[in-house]
Amino acid sequence: MNIIGESGKKLSDWSERNMPNPYLFAVILTFIAYILGWLLTDNGPMDMIIHWYDGFWKYLTFAMQMVLILVTGHALAIAPGVHPALRKLARMPKTPGQAVLFTAYVATIFTYFHWGLGLIVAAIFAREVAKEGYAKNIHVHYPLIAATAYTGQMTWHIGPSTSAGLLSATKGHVFEDIFGVIPITESVFTSYAIMMAIMLCLIVIPITMWLMTPKDPEECKSIGDMLGHDTIKAELEASSVVSEKPSDKKGFADLLENSTVISYLVGLAGVVYIIYYFATKGVSLNLNIFNFIFLIAGVILHRTPIRYVRAITTATPGSAGIILQFPFYAGIMGMISYSGLAAIITTWFLGFATAATFPIIAWLTGGVVNIFIPSGGGEWGVIGGIIGQISLDLGVPVGKSIVAYGCGDMWTNMFQPFWAIALLGITGLRARDIMGYCIMLMIIAAPFIAFGLYFFPY
Repeated sequence: MNIIGESGKKLSDWSERNMPNPYLFAVILTFIAYILGWLLTDNGPMDMIIHWYDGFWKYLTFAMQMVLILVTGHALAIAPGVHPALRKLARMPKTPGQAVLFTAYVATIFTYFHWGLGLIVAAIFAREVAKEGYAKNIHVHYPLIAATAYTGQMTWHIGPSTSAGLLSATKGHVFEDIFGVIPITESVFTSYAIMMAIMLCLIVIPITMWLMTPKDPEECKSIGDMLGHDTIKAELEASSVVSEKPSDKKGFADLLENSTVISYLVGLAGVVYIIYYFATKGVSLNLNIFNFIFLIAGVILHRTPIRYVRAITTATPGSAGIILQFPFYAGIMGMISYSGLAAIITTWFLGFATAATFPIIAWLTGGVVNIFIPSGGGEWGVIGGIIGQISLDLGVPVGKSIVAYGCGDMWTNMFQPFWAIALLGITGLRARDIMGYCIMLMIIAAPFIAFGLYFFPY
C-alpha cells in the first residue's frame, strides 16, 4: 500500500477509537473555550458563563438560514430528474478506485456551487455507489466512500455559496463601516479563487482520496457490512425516491395538494422575482436570495405542493444536528467574542503577517477558529472585522482576504465533524467511521493550499 493509503488507514483506525459524537465534540470545545477565556483574558468564571449564555441565542436567524440551505438543498437533491440521474451515474464505476473518483468529483463540483445541495447530493450518491458496488460484488470500502462525499466541504467557501463572501456583499452588513460592501466579483469570482477551486476540486481532493482506496478486498467494509446485509438487499429491490402516494379520495383538499397549477404559479412568481432581482442588482448574491432560488427550484421540480411538503419532511431530520448544536457553537462564539479571546487569537496570528504572507496567515487563522466556530458566516462575524482592517492596513484587497479566510474555514472542516451530521444521517455511519480519512486529506492538502494562496494571481 502507498504511504498515503497506509497513513489514511492508520488515521481511520485512530478515529474509530477516539472520535466522539459531534454533539460531544461541541461540548468539549465549549469547555476548552471557557478555560482559555478565563486564563487568557481578564474575564472571571462567572463572566465566561454570562458570555456563553449571551451568545447562545444570538445567531438564531443565521441558524435558520443554514437550516434552509440544508433542507432546500436536500429536497432538490431528491426531486424527480435529480435523484434518478444520480442513481444512473452511480452505476457507472466499475472498480473501487473509480467509485472513489466519481464520488469525489460529484461531491466537490456540486458543493462548490452550493454547500447544502452538494452535501446532500454527495451523501445520496455515496450510498447509491456503495449499493451498486454491493450488487455487482465490487469491493467498495463504504467508510472511505462516505468520507469522500464529505470532502466537498473543503471547496464550498471559495464558491458561489460562500458565507463570508455573501455576507460581505450584503449592504448593511456588520463590517460595512470598516471595509464597505465587497461584491463577490472581487472575492470568489476572481482568478485567485477560481484557480484554487480547480486545483482542489479536480486534482488534490480526488487523487488523495483515490490513493487511500484499499487494494486488499479483505480490508474493505461494504455497505452491507456496515448497515446490515438484509437492509441493503431490501433497498436494492425498492426505490428510495420520494413517491407521490396518490389518494383514492377526490376531495377538494386532494385536488389542491396534487395541483401542478399551484406549484407552477408559485414557481413562476419566484422566477419572475429572481429575474427582477438580478436585473436590478446584478451579480449580488446573499444568503436570502440563495435560499430563495433553491426553494423555488424545488417547488417547480417536485411539481405538486404535497410532493414538496413530503420532500421537505424527508429532508428536515438531517438538520437536527444543526438545531441542537448550533446554539452551543453560538455560545462558544459568545465566549470567544465577548471575552476578547477571538481578538487575542486573531491579532496574534495576524501579527506575523506582511502583505505577501497575509493570505496564508488569514488561512491559518480561519482554520484554527473554525474548529471552535464551525460556521463560515458566524466565524466571519467574529473575526472578519479584524481580518478586513488588517487587510486594508497592509494594502491587501479585502476580497482576496475573504478567499484566504474561506480556505481556512473549509480546510479544517475535515477535522471538525459538525457539517457531517446530515451526511452521516443519510449514509447511516458514525463520525468516527469517516473522519480519519478526512483528517488525512486535510494534512495532504495543506501545502497545496499554501502554494495557491501565495502564488496564484489575483
